Amino acid sequence: MDKLWVRRRWFDFRQGHSYYLIFLLSLGNFILISHRLLIERIPILDEIMGNLGIFSILFILLYIPIAIIIGIWHKKSQMKIDLDVTLRQNPLFAKMIRVLLDAQTGKASQEELEDFRKMLKQIEDGKELN
Repeated sequence: MDKLWVRRRWFDFRQGHSYYLIFLLSLGNFILISHRLLIERIPILDEIMGNLGIFSILFILLYIPIAIIIGIWHKKSQMKIDLDVTLRQNPLFAKMIRVLLDAQTGKASQEELEDFRKMLKQIEDGKELN
């Protein structure tokens, strides 16, 4: 089996796990723990939201808008910094910028420019890079 294929599947697994599955599990876990430790222990809250289903619906109705507001704030204030740090550590981005710079200054070979074109075409077409 190809080592690169295994590493790509490992990446796919981590993405699916961390972005989707663990998110849903942790949200459900947070709702259950919050209900058990907060709602059930405070008599007035237990009378209002003692039913786990009602608490879950109310929680989600509040949680989603708050998460959206925080996400918008993150996108407007923090995303630029996140991308800057990520791009500074990305070897593909560094190679692309170097080849562009070399092409502008006349230091890039025809073979390097052609390889660069092929790589960009693969990215545009959504294909995995070789």
